Amino acid sequence: MYVPLLWVDGLLFESQLKGALEASKRRDMYQRCIQLKQAIDENKNALQKLKKADEPAPVGNYYQKKEEEHNLLDKLTHQLQELAVSISRENVTETGALTEREEEENSAEEDEEEDDDDEESEESRGEDEEAEEEEEEKQEGGSHPEAASGEFIALGDFTAQQVGDLTFKKGEILCIIKKNSDGWWMAKNAKGNKGLVPKTYLEPYNKEEGQESSEEGSEEDTDLGAETAEGAEVKQRTDSHWSAVRKAISEQINTVDVLAAMGAIPAGFRPSTLFQLLEEGNQFRASYFLQPELTPSQLAFRDLMWDAKTGSIRSRLSRVSLILTLWSCKMIPLPGVSIQVLSRHVRLCLFDGSEVLSNIHTVRATWQPKKPQTWTFSPQVTGILPCLLDGDCFIRSNSSSPDLGILFELGISYIRNSTGERGELSCGWVFLKLFDATGIPIPAKTYKLFLNGGTPYEKGIEVDPSVSRRAHGSVFHQLMTMKRQPQLLVKLRSLNRRSRNTLSLLPETLIGSMCCVHLLIFYRQILGDVLLKDRMSLNSADLISNPVLATFPKLLEETDVMDALRSSWAEKESTLKRSEKGDRELLKAAFLLVYHDCALPLLHSALLPPSRWAEEETEAARWKGIADFLKQNQENEGALQVLLSPEGVHEPFDISEQTYDFLGERRKNLA
Repeated sequence: MYVPLLWVDGLLFESQLKGALEASKRRDMYQRCIQLKQAIDENKNALQKLKKADEPAPVGNYYQKKEEEHNLLDKLTHQLQELAVSISRENVTETGALTEREEEENSAEEDEEEDDDDEESEESRGEDEEAEEEEEEKQEGGSHPEAASGEFIALGDFTAQQVGDLTFKKGEILCIIKKNSDGWWMAKNAKGNKGLVPKTYLEPYNKEEGQESSEEGSEEDTDLGAETAEGAEVKQRTDSHWSAVRKAISEQINTVDVLAAMGAIPAGFRPSTLFQLLEEGNQFRASYFLQPELTPSQLAFRDLMWDAKTGSIRSRLSRVSLILTLWSCKMIPLPGVSIQVLSRHVRLCLFDGSEVLSNIHTVRATWQPKKPQTWTFSPQVTGILPCLLDGDCFIRSNSSSPDLGILFELGISYIRNSTGERGELSCGWVFLKLFDATGIPIPAKTYKLFLNGGTPYEKGIEVDPSVSRRAHGSVFHQLMTMKRQPQLLVKLRSLNRRSRNTLSLLPETLIGSMCCVHLLIFYRQILGDVLLKDRMSLNSADLISNPVLATFPKLLEETDVMDALRSSWAEKESTLKRSEKGDRELLKAAFLLVYHDCALPLLHSALLPPSRWAEEETEAARWKGIADFLKQNQENEGALQVLLSPEGVHEPFDISEQTYDFLGERRKNLA
């Protein structure tokens, strides 16, 4: 274990001593980096298998020393990665001055070196495995229906992750021999070397039309050929938002490739699809789905109607109305030390295999340093816990799609230590269909869902191929392999009568936190009063003066202000008598007072920094400002004194704070 330490120190000293290196010496040093990393990986594996009983003599603080050794190896790996990246940058800088002939010679030399490594790895396998591969090759050249599937061009560089993989460079032409269902295809390069390659790095190569037509064919294959895990065929996407998302994701692929090549992330990680949809606008935000929807004639509200008997909005049943509890995520691969994780979370939405049919709801996960691969959630959030951590989610949908289900995407927000670049990565996804083939809803129970890598529009990609790919052997070995798979544990809960009546007052399609349901219902009831009961003329489309309707949807995007409102209302509700709690009109009047005292001033306070996702300092500053404001409200029995205080600073007044334009805010009919 100390030999790699001496070698790494020597290599780092040599790189600092020589300064600018010649191209040949840089290649030699880069190759030594790769060899040292392999040696360190072997030491890591040996250290992980080592047990206390294996020591020849008693060792004090055995586990602490073992952890220190593991941390040392991680540090050496990080140093080698940084050195390799710096060498690569020097190569890129010098490449601009090389002629085309020199570039071809350099790439040929690198290919030969990598091919030599592959040949050495192939020779290290047993004779039995070689015999099996020879037999497979005979079958591949014979009767396999997908044999000789044509030529494909590589979209990026790929380095072999384990024995049997084939290393290739961007732009290299590969002949596909066999397409395996797990997403790893058997390929052969121009030199005749064979191995497994990930299909996501490839696109069909068109000799006649060239590279440009090849790229167009790739987009069509991505749209038409992929399938979801549950078998729902992915339809061709023509809508503008998906085209923009696909373009944004393709622009981030280079960054992800760099991180994967450095070993910073597993090969199955991708730019987050659902995060890109959220960034495209408000079409997939809860604030949009909370708004009323008009009928196709545009003359009435489709999901907001008045019930004269009850004097309130009419409840509406939907095809899907249930409660989902997020329990935990297990065996989630860890990113490397070169990136810092800012947030671990799960994004979920309703999905039919091709389109997102609801808002995208986000639940942040917590984790312990002792178990970094396990994420947990907080069901039944109460008190001061933020609703962002609420693992209890309500789900409503009236979609008639037979493939309707819930799409879960596990994600991390990160920052690169070397560049300060921020990003959002998907750590895996899974699709849970809510109806079987006969149209019967799936039972309400706990589900263990194994995650897929790549994007929801890809199939057969593993989150971490080095861990979970090609499970074979005894039943016990297969069970152990399955136990190491990244997985999500969720529970579907059926509704009792009270919960069903409560959720029926919400829009037909919406996903949100259970801890905020009562606040959303207050908003819907006030919406019904203003639009259906108190409006002078139902044919009028004038602006309506109502600050609650104008600003409440913003709370769904600024969850800390929603938490402040939830806390203030709980405090107010505790002072009401039982008879008062049964008076609907009295409760609405009390809620309006609490909203004007709490949420409205906070939304327009200049003392709170703008809300930014996964920025710990900003979130802490906002929490402190909100806590101080609520404390002053409690001491002064209202916000009036704070609002009139010269210390209070607010944003310049805008008429949009007071006016509600239901024609401008209403949801567009998708029927």
